[in-house]
Amino acid sequence: MSAEELASVANKETFCVCYFGGDPSSQMPHALAVSKRLADMGVRVCWETNGMMHPKLLDRAVDHSTRTGGCVKFDLKAFDDTIHMALTGVSNRRTLANFTRAAERFNQRPEPPLVVASTLLVPGYVDADQVGKIARFIASINPNIPYSLLAFSPDFCLIDLPRTSARHAREAEAAARDAGLTRVRVGNTHLLEAEWGRF
Repeated sequence: MSAEELASVANKETFCVCYFGGDPSSQMPHALAVSKRLADMGVRVCWETNGMMHPKLLDRAVDHSTRTGGCVKFDLKAFDDTIHMALTGVSNRRTLANFTRAAERFNQRPEPPLVVASTLLVPGYVDADQVGKIARFIASINPNIPYSLLAFSPDFCLIDLPRTSARHAREAEAAARDAGLTRVRVGNTHLLEAEWGRF
């Protein structure tokens, strides 16, 4: 489908378009072409990404989000490169560099937040120590960047792992706040409640 065809699916009722769930970084030229057309139509453009795209393409994505009131959400899976490699098979060097690049523009439009981050609390891999390192990294750029900690539910290649416990989530949230971040929340709490009672 061409960029023109995809953008034409939007109409006057379309408020926001978000690229996610098949990372947009692998098809950035196409997504950016669609986004330009959407922005011209007044549609908000958002991104959820692992941050592996070329930095110049990231700049263009952030431009579209800045212009339209959208956001760029980075999935920061781990801070230590070895843990990131274990979870994803690739280094996180470009992800962290691109996050820094985008986050340095946060004050261009802090509300609604231009750049946000999230981390999946994978038991045995992403603990409070790992979250603390990620949070200190984020806070060193801007402590007001929103950070979501997401409960994990076993699926696909990680079916042998348990769900995130409420204790794990509380410890990770405390570590993120102790690192200096001001806007921390735990998401997917229904996954915690299903196994551990109310979070």
